[in-house]
Amino acid sequence: MNRKTYYPLKIFKTPLEINAAIWYNRNVKVIRERTTISNKNSHTRLNEEIRYPEVRVIGSSGEQLGIMSSKEALSLAREQDVDLVEIAANANPPVVKIIDWGKYQYQKMKEEAKNRKKAREKQSELKQMKIGLKISDNDLNIKLRKIKGFLEDGDHVKIMVILRGREMAHKELANELLDRVLKELEEVAIVEGKPQFSGRNLAVGIRKK
Repeated sequence: MNRKTYYPLKIFKTPLEINAAIWYNRNVKVIRERTTISNKNSHTRLNEEIRYPEVRVIGSSGEQLGIMSSKEALSLAREQDVDLVEIAANANPPVVKIIDWGKYQYQKMKEEAKNRKKAREKQSELKQMKIGLKISDNDLNIKLRKIKGFLEDGDHVKIMVILRGREMAHKELANELLDRVLKELEEVAIVEGKPQFSGRNLAVGIRKK
């Protein structure tokens, strides 16, 4: 609130106007002090802790209920068996909301956990799995288990079928082997893009389904 927002009594004429100006001049300092304290203190004010002369009230469904005293707003919250929560102390007047504080905190925790999960997923690594064209069934099964483990950890995997020497003349065999691998992984993986040859490698990326 602007420090110069004081009203000189001489501009008012009736006793009612003068009394209102006296009340305002006394309380403007209190409001400012409470706003300053709120800025320094991260604690969220609830219920009886909210003691502003006027507050702007938001209902539990987000509807605007207008401006009223803190006492009136708290009475509305009590009628609904929920809480009155300060959400914008620096506004003029301060903004409060009628909500179930316990439920609000629970939803907030769930949202924070969801955001942390997304952050971890963004930090996932890109793993590479190289498979030779002449790989045995036993070795292929081992590599498939490793790929599934990478996917379970949230990592992306680049599968590369390696062609050596004269195998470059049989690229269709590389496609057949890669199709076989992707078939084994189709229940747990999503293919990202189309398989492409790069030099002697046929590669494609996959991620967890």
